[in-house]
Amino acid sequence: MKKKILSIENLQISFQTFAGKVQAIRGVDFNLYEGETLAIVGESGSGKSVTTRSIMGLLSKNAIIETGNIEFKGENLLSFSDKKMQKIRGKQIAMIFQDPMTSLNPTLTIGRQIMEVLKKHRGMDARQAVDEALNLLILCGIRNPEERLKQYPHQFSGGQRQRVVIAIALAGDPEILIADEPTTALDVTIQAQIIELLKKIQKEKKMTIIFITHDLGVVANVADRVAVMYAGRFVEIGPVDDIYYHPQHPYTWGLLSSMPTPKSTGTLYTILGTPPNLLRPPKGEAFSLRNEYALALDFEQQAPMFEVNPEHFAATWLLHPDAPHVTPPLNIQERYAHYAAKKEGGIQDGTVFK
Repeated sequence: MKKKILSIENLQISFQTFAGKVQAIRGVDFNLYEGETLAIVGESGSGKSVTTRSIMGLLSKNAIIETGNIEFKGENLLSFSDKKMQKIRGKQIAMIFQDPMTSLNPTLTIGRQIMEVLKKHRGMDARQAVDEALNLLILCGIRNPEERLKQYPHQFSGGQRQRVVIAIALAGDPEILIADEPTTALDVTIQAQIIELLKKIQKEKKMTIIFITHDLGVVANVADRVAVMYAGRFVEIGPVDDIYYHPQHPYTWGLLSSMPTPKSTGTLYTILGTPPNLLRPPKGEAFSLRNEYALALDFEQQAPMFEVNPEHFAATWLLHPDAPHVTPPLNIQERYAHYAAKKEGGIQDGTVFK
């Protein structure tokens, strides 16, 4: 049985702005299990980073936590003072940020930045910290670690800086690692290397990872489960194969349809419209105005999470027993057929959809 390591219940977060209160997170619920990688996917502004920053206690001063619990080891992290969170942050839960250049202090050597974490969170003396910093650089694929420890961030390439940021995150030996779009600013080749590095580290250290991205192609290679986020809510969550081959929510259909594949020709599919203004969220389901499959009920009432199977849930009225039958887009139908064949053992992993 999977062991639950972290649980978020009915998390609602707003931001007070000059224009009014922005309802950024509007009721997020999920469990995180030991040793898994949970990917959170969605457009920019959907609430991915805010959700994980709330776990770290790194919300801005204008943030208002309206309701919710974030339970870690039997305690609600939202009730912790900043001083108490400092004992959790970096040691038990660590985070890799999007931009490695702004994550590193340009005035300090790489060695000093790694060693600070080792001394604070693991109580090492200077000699022990140097030895462990070297080990972490080797683990993260940095060549000539003895020389590199003495260098500054500007002397590293973008991919190397991201490896250093990962080394710093690992220095506290955390149980949960949050990776906030760690490959966004990198080219495709380096992206693949960073993903392989994270998979290797997780396997060696049996670490739990929350991986935030807007790139579904990246998710397929790294995640065990996927949570699809839209306008501050999860609209679908389930095992990676279920989300890729058997998606249920029209927003997930749209995201998958917009992905290029080797068979893609002509203009790629795009989801029409723009995300809603969360200063004044629409009545009903937030995606209804962009949803070509929307029912009248979508404009009036938010759908609950319907169970597709014991591990797969989607918040769409199309799953209600009384809903009319809707034919998914052609490429989604192809995914269904592919999924069925794969379940029967006729197709191996590593297909064009991944």
